[in-house]
Amino acid sequence: MAQSLTEDRSILKWTATVLAAAGLVVGAPLLLGTLAPAGTNWERLSDISQTYGTPLSIAALIGVAVSLAHQSRQTAITYEEAQRASHRQLMIMAIEDPELMVCGEPFQIPVTALDAKQIAYTNLIVSNWSADYRLKRFNDAALRMRCQTHFRGEIARKHWENGGADWREFAEALGETRLVRFVSVMDTAYAEAVASGPPRPASTYFTSPG
Repeated sequence: MAQSLTEDRSILKWTATVLAAAGLVVGAPLLLGTLAPAGTNWERLSDISQTYGTPLSIAALIGVAVSLAHQSRQTAITYEEAQRASHRQLMIMAIEDPELMVCGEPFQIPVTALDAKQIAYTNLIVSNWSADYRLKRFNDAALRMRCQTHFRGEIARKHWENGGADWREFAEALGETRLVRFVSVMDTAYAEAVASGPPRPASTYFTSPG
């Protein structure tokens, strides 16, 4: 979010600067008409004004186009985040009320009610990573690092064992290159984790009290 705000300010500042410069050039004849002494070579001044005014006007148009494109991207991001919030709320409802778990697709592996809740929660985590990756908030190296630590855990592996193929099918059906890339990085990290040995059991995450 902070990165997005910084980008907004930079683009707005650049656009405002170009527009101000273009406005100055366009208004120069009026200013000169007021301040210039008698006998001024107006034809030469007009040629100079046009020479500098044309590229500045083009730059101003480019600035407006960039600003509009950025606004369009921000609108898409806002819509994406609203969709994520809606999905997150539905999943939280199911986690809090396990009877709602059966309203979605069946699990691909044998699970207990507790497993189902943990897998659903893990899917929220991965969905959040997916959105951040698609919006280029982090790169492949950062994603691989997260995946390598993520798949050390038992529940993380259960989640991808259960839903990894579904993630792949959805990404390819959607045809979104960056989402397909996200799934590929997840697949590779999962395969490497499985090959490295058994996961850390969830029961060992915390020490016993006392």
